[in-house]
Amino acid sequence: MIEAFGRTPEGASVERITLRAGAARARVLTWGATLQSLEVPDARGDLDDVVLGHDDLAGYLNHRSFFGSTIGRVANRIAGGRFTLDGREVRLARNEGETTLHGGPEGFDRRLWRIEAAEEGFVRLTLTSPDGDQGFPGELRVRVTCSLAQEGEVAVLTILHEAEAEAPTPVALTNHSFFALAGARGLESRPQSALTYRFKAAASRYLPVDAARIPSFPAFVEGTPFDFRDGTQPLTGLEGGYDHCLCLDQGRAELVDPVTGRRMELLTDQPGLQLYTGNFLDGSVRGKGGRAYARHDALCLEPQAWPDAVNMPPEWGAGSAILRPGERYAARIELRFSTEG
Repeated sequence: MIEAFGRTPEGASVERITLRAGAARARVLTWGATLQSLEVPDARGDLDDVVLGHDDLAGYLNHRSFFGSTIGRVANRIAGGRFTLDGREVRLARNEGETTLHGGPEGFDRRLWRIEAAEEGFVRLTLTSPDGDQGFPGELRVRVTCSLAQEGEVAVLTILHEAEAEAPTPVALTNHSFFALAGARGLESRPQSALTYRFKAAASRYLPVDAARIPSFPAFVEGTPFDFRDGTQPLTGLEGGYDHCLCLDQGRAELVDPVTGRRMELLTDQPGLQLYTGNFLDGSVRGKGGRAYARHDALCLEPQAWPDAVNMPPEWGAGSAILRPGERYAARIELRFSTEG
């Protein structure tokens, strides 16, 4: 189902697409290629929305909180808002001090995407980013495909990011959903609920960060608050909360809310997973139902290339984040929702 969701200040129509599979339901906006809501059952079979967002377009226009948005051209941070490409320095628009964050001041989350195809359980959105957009070189054609399916008792949401470039340019796309497995109703009764979740990730290394949250050489997680390999490390283990990239040994992570019994398994082909525990949610932004989202109400699991990979020495092992003409960029996120207990 496709319905109107409002108009931009320029008068362009924003649409919302509802995907259905079994009991699960997801809603995707053409504004920012955004996952606006995701309803899945708990262990008792009760449906609830498990992602943060807004009830109307004005919330997204007035607050750049990245709730459920597609992030690009490059997710996370680029140090100094610059990098060297084929011997030439490229300077980008900066929006976090000297840093370029999540694609710059007007990233893909602030764009109106076009519906290319839509069915009951599937939608494909497209966007063309022109040469020089936020300082990035070359025209970039981007597609985001969201599909919802039911596999037995498991609801599966798959997000596929694809891109093609007219000139060499860095590309690292992701989805920036804030997950609250307690559900919208659970948030009302369980403050800081995200820190009570069990989290497990197949990552033996992580990226330490400096005061500007720019990563340095990978460090081993053993003996640190970043060791989530067996699922017993608490999310309260780091003072101030997490905003760090885990270097995945396998593209797999798991999040469980022990109260509702909701389990989310994340599968990806990306080398990094940004764990962000909603440290900067401070109650100043009101979301669905008028709730003022508070610190740690939800957390983000963002599969992506390593942050600032374009500035990392090759020996660090980040791999190339540069997409060249004739190549196809593809990054896959699969979210599998089930229950326990």
